[in-house]
Amino acid sequence: MATTPTRLSKPARREQLLDTAMAIVRARGADGLTLVTLAEAAGVSRPIVYDHFGTRPGLLLALHRRLDERHRASVTRALRDAAPAAEEVARVIGTAYFACATDMPELNAVSAALKGNPDMEAGGQETADNHADLMTAALRPYTDLEPDALRLRCAAVLGAAEALATELNRGRASVDDVVDALTGLIVGGLETGTDS
Repeated sequence: MATTPTRLSKPARREQLLDTAMAIVRARGADGLTLVTLAEAAGVSRPIVYDHFGTRPGLLLALHRRLDERHRASVTRALRDAAPAAEEVARVIGTAYFACATDMPELNAVSAALKGNPDMEAGGQETADNHADLMTAALRPYTDLEPDALRLRCAAVLGAAEALATELNRGRASVDDVVDALTGLIVGGLETGTDS
């Protein structure tokens, strides 16, 4: 890193710090990320890092939010290109969900580091709500379910997706297996369960 810190606007500095934090997590895991290691790696003073994040959990939460926003943006882009059919939309959602595990391993590491943190509890719920809302909007054209019922099923499917991700991470299933399973759960969840 350069020995002379570059003067950046506060938002640009925050982005630079989050980029550096992500690189630290990628190289050393979440345990290697502290406010001190971030300041050293970014070539800035400790007060600058403390001013942006306050505490290590504050830093981890900011990094988690950033990674989650990138994940949702990726799903949204993929959905724009999906064929207008329930199974295709469900497969795109499943593929994008599990791509996160391979494309953004930092998200899992940061999530694990935040387990038990009360602020993460609220942040985790916000993340789950955002994903359920995204799924509900994408799947709404393919079901007769009421919006609240569809959203509840999307929330349940996200819980199942976490369980499938665990199977994937343990090597008990392939990416194709978990995408197929999640696609089936999503499509099955679109049925109203009543005879027409």
